[in-house]
Amino acid sequence: MTTGTTTGAVHFVNALRVRPEIIRLASGQAPVVWTVRVQAAEAWDAVRVEATPETPVREVKQAAMALLLPDVDQIDGYVVKRNGAELFNEAQSLHAAGVRDASTLLVMARRRRPVR
Repeated sequence: MTTGTTTGAVHFVNALRVRPEIIRLASGQAPVVWTVRVQAAEAWDAVRVEATPETPVREVKQAAMALLLPDVDQIDGYVVKRNGAELFNEAQSLHAAGVRDASTLLVMARRRRPVR
């Protein structure tokens, strides 16, 4: 995983309220690279992740959580959602999960915490 700054064309959706750095999971020689926006509900923050369509959902989740939620030890306590639906099989690729270039993934706690 490498982190860089914004370069080149960016989809409008991926540019909305995100950190300036980009997490790069795809190598420079990858024929197809998607940019996915990953938002952490608890942090009210988002980051862009460059990955190939074959990148597992769990790898994207881990990379985003390392930057957005660094104090979280149990990543299994968090789920990934796309269009409001949980992606139950995080071992599957982004493509198999229905994620596309410029998609937004939401990472949030599996159990809601009570507000006091």
